[in-house]
Amino acid sequence: MHAVRLVAAAVVGLAAIVLCTSGPALAGSGGGGGQCTVDIGGQWVTVQCGYSSGNGGSPGGGGAGGGARKVVTTCTFTPLSEAQAKNLGLAWPPPKGTSWALMDCPGGKAGAGPQAVLLSTATGAPRITPQQLLQQALSKLQVPTLRPDTAPPRGRDGLVGLAEWFWVPAGDWHARSVTVSAGPVWATATATPVGLWFEPGGGLPTVGCRGPGIAYQPDRPASEQRSRCSFVYDQPSVGQPGNAYQASVVITWRVSWTGSAGAGGVLNGALPVPFSFALPVAQGEALVSSP
Repeated sequence: MHAVRLVAAAVVGLAAIVLCTSGPALAGSGGGGGQCTVDIGGQWVTVQCGYSSGNGGSPGGGGAGGGARKVVTTCTFTPLSEAQAKNLGLAWPPPKGTSWALMDCPGGKAGAGPQAVLLSTATGAPRITPQQLLQQALSKLQVPTLRPDTAPPRGRDGLVGLAEWFWVPAGDWHARSVTVSAGPVWATATATPVGLWFEPGGGLPTVGCRGPGIAYQPDRPASEQRSRCSFVYDQPSVGQPGNAYQASVVITWRVSWTGSAGAGGVLNGALPVPFSFALPVAQGEALVSSP
């Protein structure tokens, strides 16, 4: 599963923060593996967008995958000798009552190796803050691009005057979290889906609904089914780029964190992660049904 990877930078001094964005406006390109941005402590960090696996597009179908709900990583420490510390450019001798060690928190972003930290010689506890461990947690937190289902399914024409349904399989609609601990110090980064929006394209207004939406049931009459996660086109897509509306289903995620000693806050109240697709819409009276 490809996923959005949140990469934090310069958050060592981060305190409890509340940062929110309004609405589903995208910061970057959408489907096809473009880029998104996340606001971390007033600093915009570019992250990669990608698709989760799944067989979306069939009414009532469910996309596969959805990501691990919880990941827990325990950092390990390797003591450094005087020669090793000096070779790394660390001050020697270390402050009284401490020793140097390399802290390794496996599973982080590519190229993120161990970092030097001070350990208490009395307790063995690292002299590190939850905010520093937050960097490690964010480097491991993957926010997937949830693959939506639609009715009519993607690959088939929509119809003028017929509601286009969109939803995310309920099994994919859950929080993802990563906890990184180093001795008694810990930090947990959590991404929770909070909103679902449909951008119909063609300059038409965005619509949204709470939760993952309602799956269309093809074995029930359409007249007996209702969903707020739907959109009705009143014009065919002829004349649009590629003769199709360039539509997107956008999931917004609340990215927050907690840590030891009561640390924590909201890093982004509405991180938009889009899934874009072409949606041809035909004129109703041009369609002929077989008896």
